[in-house]
Amino acid sequence: MATPTEVFHQLLTGITEGRFAELADLYAEDAVVEQPFALPQPLRLEGREALRAHFISAPAGGITLVASNVMVRQTDDPEVVVAEWDYTVNGQGSLANVQIMRVRDGKIVATRDYHNHAAIGSLASAATAG
Repeated sequence: MATPTEVFHQLLTGITEGRFAELADLYAEDAVVEQPFALPQPLRLEGREALRAHFISAPAGGITLVASNVMVRQTDDPEVVVAEWDYTVNGQGSLANVQIMRVRDGKIVATRDYHNHAAIGSLASAATAG
């Protein structure tokens, strides 16, 4: 069974390789994902199928995310890791990300994702417009 660190790397690899249709399979059936900084309001997704719909709606093509400076920190709770990394979006600027992830029995059961999706979208748009 995959450790929380391994599951985080599977998720990040799936995102950076654009394999959005596969990402929901990393989550437990009753997983909860919170994105407190999402605009125009915080986002909370509940359940694997809600996550599947969310990932499938991700832009296909037109956006390339390259992860760098990836650090995964263990916590006192063996189910929880805190990951930090930077995304370079379509070869443009770099954006910091933080994710707190709880993994149980090899599946993600909860995350709090601190990403600036508006800035990611802006960089993606700027790269395709120019």
